[in-house]
Amino acid sequence: MVGGGIGGLAAAALLGRAGHRVTLLEANGYLGGKSRRIHLDGQRVDTGPSLLTFPGVWEEFLKRWDALGDGGTAAEIARLKLRRMDEVGRYYYRGETVSLPIPEGHPWHGAWERFVALHGGLGPDVTRLLTADPLDRQMLPALGRLLRIYGPRLTTRSYLNSLKWLPDGLREIIAIHTLNAGVSPSRTPALYASMPAIMAEDGVWTPEGGVYEVVLALERLARRAGVEVRIGEPAYGIWERKVVTKAGEYRADAVVSGLDAGQLEGLLAPGGQRTPETLSCSGVAMYTALRRDLPEHVATHGVVLPSNPARLYRALESGKEPEETMAFANHYRPGEVYPNEGATLALLLTAPANGKEYGLDDPFIKREVARISWEIGLEETATEYFGEHTILHPRYFGVRGGDGGALYGAARPFWRSGPLHRPRYNDRQRPWLWRVGASVHPGGGIPAVLGGAMISTDRLLRFLGE
Repeated sequence: MVGGGIGGLAAAALLGRAGHRVTLLEANGYLGGKSRRIHLDGQRVDTGPSLLTFPGVWEEFLKRWDALGDGGTAAEIARLKLRRMDEVGRYYYRGETVSLPIPEGHPWHGAWERFVALHGGLGPDVTRLLTADPLDRQMLPALGRLLRIYGPRLTTRSYLNSLKWLPDGLREIIAIHTLNAGVSPSRTPALYASMPAIMAEDGVWTPEGGVYEVVLALERLARRAGVEVRIGEPAYGIWERKVVTKAGEYRADAVVSGLDAGQLEGLLAPGGQRTPETLSCSGVAMYTALRRDLPEHVATHGVVLPSNPARLYRALESGKEPEETMAFANHYRPGEVYPNEGATLALLLTAPANGKEYGLDDPFIKREVARISWEIGLEETATEYFGEHTILHPRYFGVRGGDGGALYGAARPFWRSGPLHRPRYNDRQRPWLWRVGASVHPGGGIPAVLGGAMISTDRLLRFLGE
């Protein structure tokens, strides 16, 4: 197993539980990939994903781990406790502030309830899509129910535009969720339109102690399954059933890559030239321990939209800095989620995959932080509250994965997203090589990565059995 991110850890835990001898190689000095834990002014802060959706995917993972072997139960070993958040998030768009679910009395409440009536009950179907092999005939009923809702409108944008009764502002709030897959609504399947309603019905969750607890839970399951975890040992080449590191060569019946797709290609053909492609977006992530807490009215999870989302999507696809971007503002008070004595803040700005290094004095960052601060109701710029802080930017993400820092690798047309993604889980030219991770099954955050690892591992176990 090359790469100890969430996908690599999940696949290693399942393969080890099934009785295989598994060695996991992680280049960094920590596990988790883009999900990691840092400390600022003595306060715990987790980077990467900030929420866990579709909790049924995690439950399915635990069931599969239990079914593959004897000795202990996954839930007892993982020790992951999930807490449901009060709301999906608070959204700021063109002077409008609204929470999801939209409360009674808001002008959009009726349209929201109508939308939820169509999509809110699809959680079990989507969970099934995320965790079951697309070739499984038992998937057909779930697919049929979804197709009856979307009809011939196959992309998120085309489907949402067909709902003439949706207020324009609510339509854009729903559509902006496709950036969770790193691309615009015209590139994602219509399925993404359902996500906000499902999250409102099934809840958004965070582990007690922070999202990095998911990584620690997976590590406990992998080690209990007998996986040999080797941290700080990067791979320098992958050839015929062999992985080369400074420590030597590892020969295997199968190699599983949890790396971003572009990074893997470099190991398969060191020094080879990759063909430039349209990339998914990157981000500028500012994490800080606050010197003083933000005003009481500031939401735990805020989402600030640009005044013109279409212009943002065009800028990201062309690799240019947008005039206004989409941003998350995640604010945790003392003792809220993290066992911290002080408050923390994460400002996560969507950025083009340009490989650039950003600082607080960069004009794009200064302009957008000022706008976001005003939108969420601060009387002064958020940076005035910053204590010790760190910034992760496209250059940082590029070193750890996709070209230019693209969070999900190459952008794909909608018919190659989700279960029909490219690259595939298995390499037809190299039947011994398998893939998991965010750039293989893009979008959907932790559930998509876990689900993809389950599907890929099921196929790999059949391959090894044969």
